[in-house]
Amino acid sequence: MTVPEALFTGDARPYPGGDPYADYRTTDFPFAHLPDLADRRLGAGVIAANDEFFAERENLLKPGAAEFDPERFGHKGKIMDGWETRRRRGTDAGQPHPTDEDHDWALVRLGAPGVIRGIVVDTAHFRGNYPRAVSVEATALPGSPSPEELLGDGVKWTVLVPRTAIGGHAANGFAVDVEQRFTHLRVNQHPDGGIARLRVHGEVAPDPAWLGVLGTFDLVALENGGRVEDASDRFYSPATNTIQPGRSRRMDDGWETRRRRDKGNDWIHYRLVEQAEIRAVEIDTAYLKGNAAGWAALSVRDGTGEWTEILPRTRLQPDTNHRFVLGAVVVAREVRMDVFPDGGVSRVRVFGGLTGEGAAGVATRYRELGGGPA
Repeated sequence: MTVPEALFTGDARPYPGGDPYADYRTTDFPFAHLPDLADRRLGAGVIAANDEFFAERENLLKPGAAEFDPERFGHKGKIMDGWETRRRRGTDAGQPHPTDEDHDWALVRLGAPGVIRGIVVDTAHFRGNYPRAVSVEATALPGSPSPEELLGDGVKWTVLVPRTAIGGHAANGFAVDVEQRFTHLRVNQHPDGGIARLRVHGEVAPDPAWLGVLGTFDLVALENGGRVEDASDRFYSPATNTIQPGRSRRMDDGWETRRRRDKGNDWIHYRLVEQAEIRAVEIDTAYLKGNAAGWAALSVRDGTGEWTEILPRTRLQPDTNHRFVLGAVVVAREVRMDVFPDGGVSRVRVFGGLTGEGAAGVATRYRELGGGPA
């Protein structure tokens, strides 16, 4: 599905007072369920920008919606919760306007390299000061390249979003259909202006050489290529939170379901990075105190067939990290966690190593996405 280019094109109304989001323009994008590869929790960052006179580039990747305070001004003008550049000018009084080629840019390092399925350029609260158009390019470089290296002559950039008109005070979404693995983006705004947030939805594609060196690692972690296939309930927070890096830092940084009034139970279905040997698991209920799940059970399967229980229904304690060493190594590609009857879990960790078949699968996928030999 391709999101229409002109869905929100054009100016928003001047701020009328009251709720600043009352006239905000957005929709349900078909790729929004995928993780944000530019999430700061994964290690993403805005490593350079040619201009950030009014508002810092780092705001682009802040979690949560952009905030707006109509009374907040500083020495340089209105303080905005986004990245905002100064107004571009022409060369002289005879040519006061910028040329068609003039534009501002920011370089973004993805927290988890992968295949990009959709990009949201959010101009929330930028009503008369948003860019006329944007474009987005991507590249893949090993290691931790500097801005100077990324901007070097030998770097190949692939266009993900061609120069496209956007709208102010809106979530401008673009579906991407490029089957390659990328590590960095170059976000261009034509000619200048402000962008509140950038979201880069996609699928993590890990480096097989790195996983091979690790040996034993978290097989379901988002940064290692694990993912949530489905979940019974996402009422309070997304199931993907359970495979984010680190321990959760507050209650909404986990997965919490609504209160069940039937006799059923809630669950999450995970897919591991590839076929692997599982040796131990963790189920963490950090910050979930009066709303933690009461019991949990884990089952696995190797891609097909019936689920096999590896952890029977076990009592969970609130605000506690529970560790379980399996009695025997279990080979699987998928894991299902059932919680009873409802409630929350902050993190799930599945420790082990890839089988020979699993390692070959990761390496093949890496090569198919342009990652070179692995």
